[in-house]
Amino acid sequence: MSADEVRARYELIRSQVGPDVTVVAATKYVSLEQLSVLVEAGVEVVGENRAQELEAKHAVYGDAFRWHFIGHLQSRKAKVINQLCELCHSLASESAASRLRVPALIEVNLSGEASKSGVPPDELERLLSAYPDVRGLMTMPPATGSAESSRPYFRRLRELAEHHSLRELSMGTSQDYRVAVEEGATLVRVGSVLYGT
Repeated sequence: MSADEVRARYELIRSQVGPDVTVVAATKYVSLEQLSVLVEAGVEVVGENRAQELEAKHAVYGDAFRWHFIGHLQSRKAKVINQLCELCHSLASESAASRLRVPALIEVNLSGEASKSGVPPDELERLLSAYPDVRGLMTMPPATGSAESSRPYFRRLRELAEHHSLRELSMGTSQDYRVAVEEGATLVRVGSVLYGT
């Protein structure tokens, strides 16, 4: 993974999504040492999945990026996210809401898969009333080989956001971010397409 390669991919993705969409570089599989490559490549926003990794990486590269939390949010880890992140993409419980202090997106489980985090759509209203600083919604559609199969989930999330007058939509990953943008994503979370893995 070289800085020049990552920079070229980053610029390509940014040109594809346009100036109004934030590209969040998912760093779950990026080691502490490899973060220097992202700095050199000009990556601005990173999204970490685990609070412990977030702390370790932020301790070294805190000022180099804007930090988002994109993993499963456990209420006992909210303190770390409050200190280090500008946005949490994965609010999904009232217990976490009671401890979180930064702007958040509510994670909505539109597929009904038991393996996925997030609230079912019919519980969205309750969580919205439990947290004062919700900026939008996030979802993870079922994993398939086809980007197009994600479209109905992205469209449904956009409709839910519009219904609740929410502006931000975190949806789309390496395999389907272009479809997500067509359906209104304001944030895309990319990893392998950025790193070339």
